[in-house]
Amino acid sequence: MSWVSDYKYTWTERIAMRTLRACGHIPHHVAFVMDGNRRFARSQQIDKIEGHSRGFEKLADCLRWCLDVGVREVTTFAFSIENFKRSNEEVEGLFNLAREKFARLLEETARLDEHGIRIRVIGNIELLPLDLQKLVASAMLSTERNDKLFLNVAFAYTSRDEITQAVETILRHGSQDLAGEDISERLLEECLYTRHSPPPDLVFRTSGETRLSDFMMWQLSTSVLYFSNVLWPQITFWHFLASILAYQRDRWQLDDFRRAERMQSYQLAKATDFYSERVQKFLTTIDEDRRKLLVRLAAN
Repeated sequence: MSWVSDYKYTWTERIAMRTLRACGHIPHHVAFVMDGNRRFARSQQIDKIEGHSRGFEKLADCLRWCLDVGVREVTTFAFSIENFKRSNEEVEGLFNLAREKFARLLEETARLDEHGIRIRVIGNIELLPLDLQKLVASAMLSTERNDKLFLNVAFAYTSRDEITQAVETILRHGSQDLAGEDISERLLEECLYTRHSPPPDLVFRTSGETRLSDFMMWQLSTSVLYFSNVLWPQITFWHFLASILAYQRDRWQLDDFRRAERMQSYQLAKATDFYSERVQKFLTTIDEDRRKLLVRLAAN
């Protein structure tokens, strides 16, 4: 199964998509909490891993829908650090599925290049098995020049760990490069895994759960939240369009808050010399070190 499906639209789906694009603002960044794979498997009396595999197939459809409707960035919550607490059989099954999908990605980089899709895995990838670390790093490096659609796969991720890693980055690299007054909320934000991504405009969670499960807690203060009872493998194009419509309906209520947040962020950055040569050099070093880590993992 390809990472981007060859979804065949019906004529009613095409009309609905064109109408939605013409009549309202399309979110730049959509985040999916892909919940319900195991419940789907139980309902269909199939193996749990097969349920997760069906979930990946649905992600491929969603990427096609996002590309065609005009979404520029997608983030998916694929594997939480909390998932390590599941049975060894299920965890290893998920890792095997990830191995299969990332290996397939490396086989179809030409297709991803054609669509301009860049893969970024956000999470503590050094918690993963070594062979999977290599596949993940290779996938990120092989698509790093693409810029039409960004796919962020949250793997071995929780928001608490992301913030912890950001603090550790400042402590580890900033002791010699930064002054005490440089440490601020804005600097910490720039040390998160999502440093080069705007906050999600829309968060879509399936399966009827109305919680965020430690997913992007720092980034979601101005996001529209959309919850659906449908299980992830059963999501359809119409469910996807319903989430976009809900975003278009609700986004105006957050506009004033978003503007205030941007102004506060700018003022904070200015007050703490965020744009100083010293801080910008520190952030450049972080980017370089993160890429060096990927090169090292890919070479192992």
